[in-house]
Amino acid sequence: MNKTKENLFDFTLFKRLFQYIKPYKGVFFALLILVIFLALCSAATPYITKNAIDDSITNKIEKDFVFYIWLMLGVLILQTVFQLLFIYYASWLGQNLVMDVRVKLFNHLLRFKMKYYDNSSVGVLITRAVTDMERIADIFGEGLFMIFRDLLTMMVVFGVMVFINIKLSLIVLLMLPLLLYATRLFQKYMKKAFEEVRSEVSNLNSFVQERITGMKILQLFTREKTEYKKFTVINERHKKGWLKTVWYNSIFFPIPDLVSSISIGLVAWYGGLNMVLENSSVSQGDLVAFVMFIPMLFRPLRQIADKFNTLQMGMVAATRVFKVLDTTSQIDDTGTHVAKHFKGNIKFHNVYFNYVEAEPVLKGISFDVKAGDTIAIVGATGAGKSTIINLLNRFYEIKDGAITVDGINIKDVTLASLRTQIAVVLQDVFLFADTILNNITLNNPDISEDDVKQAAKDIGIHDFIMSLPNNYQFNVKERGVMLSSGQRQLISFLRAYVTNPSILVLDEATSSVDSYSEQLIQNATDKITKGRTSIVIAHRLATIKKADNIIVMDAGNIVEQGTHKELLKNKNGYYKNLYEVQFLQNEVA
Repeated sequence: MNKTKENLFDFTLFKRLFQYIKPYKGVFFALLILVIFLALCSAATPYITKNAIDDSITNKIEKDFVFYIWLMLGVLILQTVFQLLFIYYASWLGQNLVMDVRVKLFNHLLRFKMKYYDNSSVGVLITRAVTDMERIADIFGEGLFMIFRDLLTMMVVFGVMVFINIKLSLIVLLMLPLLLYATRLFQKYMKKAFEEVRSEVSNLNSFVQERITGMKILQLFTREKTEYKKFTVINERHKKGWLKTVWYNSIFFPIPDLVSSISIGLVAWYGGLNMVLENSSVSQGDLVAFVMFIPMLFRPLRQIADKFNTLQMGMVAATRVFKVLDTTSQIDDTGTHVAKHFKGNIKFHNVYFNYVEAEPVLKGISFDVKAGDTIAIVGATGAGKSTIINLLNRFYEIKDGAITVDGINIKDVTLASLRTQIAVVLQDVFLFADTILNNITLNNPDISEDDVKQAAKDIGIHDFIMSLPNNYQFNVKERGVMLSSGQRQLISFLRAYVTNPSILVLDEATSSVDSYSEQLIQNATDKITKGRTSIVIAHRLATIKKADNIIVMDAGNIVEQGTHKELLKNKNGYYKNLYEVQFLQNEVA
């Protein structure tokens, strides 16, 4: 275990959290002042009781007794008001702070490379952005300030106890080291337990998220029992992690009550014996005040231990969140050229790329695309076709070589302007749980509903959308489950078209659609690719016959290039073999 984890309280981590408090430092310092007032009010109540007994009840002075009653009432009212303000603003500070951290985290996630998401669990990231954030809010709402309040209350209470009667205070003090040692031991073990709990929570979230997302696959292959058994094992580990914290709590929490009861007994014995022997060192008021003071001295230690659990969970969560924030996995957006429009001349020059080290995906490929041309890229699965599109959009960084558009290296172009000029229609269409209109515009204020409707009419899918309930306001639900695969593909096609891109990319865009939808897309493709640089990736070779150039790939290399007719002339060519296999399959079908 590293040194940071051995510390019961990571001051370096808290110092970093404190940076987010700066915009709310006025509230922070106001809370500290409220803590002081609350500690004074807590100690004032027994002290007023002592004086009321010694000055009024013992001497039977009614006037002074009424004064103490009113004084006690005033202190209780103030304490209630201070407590209300303290609880509200402590939680207010925690929620505002965590809102700022969450926004920063989400903004950070938006800029990660695709490689980061390839290697990360969605469930874990959701835990960081949601559950862990609430634990961080608890640091201030239920942890830090509460601990500070209890510690200050103990100090003030013990100070008043010493001021009232030092002998009785020493008796109480004898029991304090035992409780402090038990508290420290408890905190140490609870920190380890909560680290285990947070880890198991992440595992549980990740498992559930993946299984719910892939529920159709599980049911199609009847894996319900297998996944149920896996979930039972994960849930059992999660339960054991929590039970460990419950076990530590059950051991520790009776100790403060026991120590408090023993202390009261010793004070009552010593003070009562002194009064029986008529020793003036202890008064009736002293004895009553100490009986009130002792729980106020020891109970906060139990509360501190409880709140320390909350603090520890928050600190563990903060460590995990900051680990994501400290991750540098962004594409370097150092380009200064803002592309307002591309002519569309694309050049790949000796490009090398690999997702995993020592496993090359592209092996020095080079090709040119003239402005306005439509090129097609074909090849077997894993040949590197989609990788070319990912690199053109700079979702990944190339290992060697260069990619230029209109003679400008794409690294010199700002990411936002580069991606704005390139529209991509993917095989696996992702739709948000929103209206069709918002899924098309992605809430871009520059694209109006009239623009969308006109674009839909241009490519022939307006009637399909108007046939749906609420038309363009139809909510497709999560991942577009209310639409068929072909309908989702049409929406994705319209999403790309309405942005009026300089470069259009169709990545297997017709591979999962029915004949009617495919015909719509083919008609739309002919329309929108005219005069616009287009890259079409397809397994179905019948869809790319009209391409100006066809690039044939195999195992990360370009093995052939040419038009459809030119490639078919090569008797033993890779493309000719692919075409004949598909042609024969279609004949059999």
